[in-house]
Parts: sequence; C-alpha cells; structure tokens
Amino acid sequence: MAPQLLWIGLGNMGRGMVKNLVEKGNLEKPLLLYNRTRKRSEDVASTLPAGKTEIIDSIEEGVKRADVIFVILSNDAAVEKVFDTILKVDVAGKLFVECSTIHPDTAQKVADLVAEKGGGFVASPVFGAPAAAEAGQLVFVPAGKKSAIDKIRPYIKGVMGRAEIPFNDQPPANSLKLKLLGNTFIVNMVTVLGEGFATAEKIGIGTDPLKQFVDQLYGGIYSAYSGRMLSGTYWKMEEPLFSANNALKDAGHASNLAKSAGAELKLLGVSQDYLKSVAEHAGGDKGDIAGIYGAARKNCGLKFENDA
Repeated sequence: MAPQLLWIGLGNMGRGMVKNLVEKGNLEKPLLLYNRTRKRSEDVASTLPAGKTEIIDSIEEGVKRADVIFVILSNDAAVEKVFDTILKVDVAGKLFVECSTIHPDTAQKVADLVAEKGGGFVASPVFGAPAAAEAGQLVFVPAGKKSAIDKIRPYIKGVMGRAEIPFNDQPPANSLKLKLLGNTFIVNMVTVLGEGFATAEKIGIGTDPLKQFVDQLYGGIYSAYSGRMLSGTYWKMEEPLFSANNALKDAGHASNLAKSAGAELKLLGVSQDYLKSVAEHAGGDKGDIAGIYGAARKNCGLKFENDA
C-alpha cells in the first residue's frame, strides 16, 4: 500500500519542495498539508492540481493519518515545539524527515525522542535557495538508518532535489554538522561580494566591471547573489529569501560547533557583525542575507539602499 505523506511547514523552502513533490513524486494519495497559518496552506494548495493536496487543521490529525512526515521550519525552538505536539500521538512505525537547519544536538534530541516512541527519524537538511527548491534542484543531506533513507529516496533525486550527500547508518546530527559548515561558505561568500561591490564604488571603478569579473570567473551562486545586491532586491523584497535572523542562527550554531571541537571559524565573525547590522537596519525577520552589501555600504559612508 502506498504511504500517506504529510508536510509540515510552508515557508520559502517548503512551498517549492511541496510543489515538486506533488507534481513529480508519483503520489497515490493527496499530500496532507499543515502550516501554522492555514491561509498559507490554502495559498499553496490553490497553485497545485485539484485533488493532489488536503489541508489539515491540526498536527495531531495529520500525524495520525500519515506514514511519512516531512518537517521544515525556521529554527530550533519551532522544531522542538512541533515535535512536542507530534509526540502526543502514537508515532510507532511512522517515519519523520526533518529538513530544518537546526543545531546537531537538537536534531539528535528529537531523533532520540521519536525513537523512544517507536518512530523512525531521518535528519535531511537541504542545500539550495528558494529558487532551487522551486526548480527541484536542492541537494539533500540525509542521515539516519539506511533503511529509512531508502524509503525517502523516491522523493529526492529527480523530484525535490538533484543530488544527495548521504550519511547512511550515521547519527542524524552528522547531516546538520555538514549543513551548518556548508552555510558558513555561503555567508562568507556573500560578505566577500558585499564588501567588494561597496569598495568598487568607493575606489571609483563602479560595480559593473566587478560584476563582469564575478560572472566570468565564478558565475552560479556568486552571480545570483551579486544580482540580488546590485538590482536592489536585497532592500526591495517583501519577504527575504534567507533572513538575517536565520543566517545569524546558522552562523551561531556553526561557531559554537567549531569551538566545542577546538576549531575556529574566524572569518565567520566578520560576517556575523554584518548580519547584525542588517538585522538592526531592516529587521531580523525581514532583512535578507544579501543586505550584507547594504551594511558594507554603510561602513563606507554610503546609504544602506543602493540606487538601483
């Protein structure tokens, strides 16, 4: 019998993931949707084929009906709160796939609680921006029992993602360690770009030649973030693609993780200072990580907002 799937969390990433899961996942039953704000579920369902989704009004109702439950939320507190509710229900034999970016200790704690109640658990954070989620081009990082990971593979490559970096039969915490470390590369890259473009303005060459340099030598994600900066998207967008608060959360987790192991992430400290400036200027939940460009501009005596 085909499994019943439930999706919890319809933020920037969840919406795109659900779209691809419904359209390409060969689901035999409607995907159950739950979001703290019901309207978000309704908005997502309205964009998908009729009869392919069903909105659930409570987590308990959804978990009781589901066999496989995907969860993607913004932070550790939200994840722990949702699992507190989930574990009020009989979860024996159910498989939980936790895709949020949280501290490895949080992932392990939740995994242990689920296991105590007879449920299965895979921690599977993802690499990729909301545009990659929309395009089904995410990179999944699943960790847990291989038998459990095998159950979710039909929904990953070619459906919600383009690849995976598996931690078969390894602790769920390991996937979060990679995810957090990988996110430091992204945060530091954005800082290099933001400082570079602000400096290009101050030394008189302007941003266009530097953008050409970035496009010619790096391209990809470097060009995408450069475009968000120079087009002014970083201060014009209504909803951030990667909020300053979430970036600070990830950076803090990564710093603490490194420190606990006797390592250092010195460059990350500079990026954290810029992110704090973005949060102060635009609001932590509203400011986008690309706003590091605006923070670098302010440090140079320019306006946070460019004239794009």
